[in-house]
Amino acid sequence: MTAMPRLAPLAPPGFLERLASAGLGSLPGTAAEVLVDEVRGLLCPDKLDSDTWAEVVSAAHRVGLRTTSTIMFGSVEEGPAAWAAHLHRLRSLQQRAEAAAASAGSAAGASGGVGFTEFVPLPFVHMEAPVYLQGRARRGPTLAEGVLLHAVARLALHPHVTNIQASWVKMGPGQAARLLAAGCNDMGGSIMNESITRAAGASYGQELPPERMEDVIRTAGRNPRQRTTLYGSPPAAQTARSFGAEPLRPLVTAAPGSGALR
Repeated sequence: MTAMPRLAPLAPPGFLERLASAGLGSLPGTAAEVLVDEVRGLLCPDKLDSDTWAEVVSAAHRVGLRTTSTIMFGSVEEGPAAWAAHLHRLRSLQQRAEAAAASAGSAAGASGGVGFTEFVPLPFVHMEAPVYLQGRARRGPTLAEGVLLHAVARLALHPHVTNIQASWVKMGPGQAARLLAAGCNDMGGSIMNESITRAAGASYGQELPPERMEDVIRTAGRNPRQRTTLYGSPPAAQTARSFGAEPLRPLVTAAPGSGALR
């Protein structure tokens, strides 16, 4: 793969340090797809190679930014070997972040307050995905594969990444709730007008209000608790405001310049 183009005047460490100094508190860990270059060459040849992705994430961790971590599985990779390699890479990155914090004398390193906040397996949604329509990918993972990956992630990443998230957007609320008995402790957020998964053909992603999410979690035999991005407790007033909100209005799309809302 080609080297990452340097569009910013600073390399990632300096750029991220300036962002953190300006108030940035965290980063998404998406675009990881599968951190195996043979897979990335088929799935996303226009994206960063796995070493560069790891370089950027590690730079974020070094300047104190927490990030999520993901895998998008069930598309072009063959068998679980690529998933295992991906999990091993994430574990190593988290161990590196913890070791760096410990050597710097940071209390956050000992308490798990560095590096990745959570791991989110994202099943491939095939229906309208170009790579599937071109006949180069399968129809996403089976339900058994989805349960397996979430459960193995809990074991493989322990005790370094302690939060495993079930994506209700990808799997639907009911199936995501089943994963709460297979190693997951997180259902993600309410989401408003999620577009990537729905564009690929999924029917979920518009909104899951807190009331509905708590019902799903309780049905699975778990006790719901709202959290912040960094897995702290939000202010009570903020939690209260999240309940009883008006439903989202239908999303209206129109041609540019038409004056309609988008």
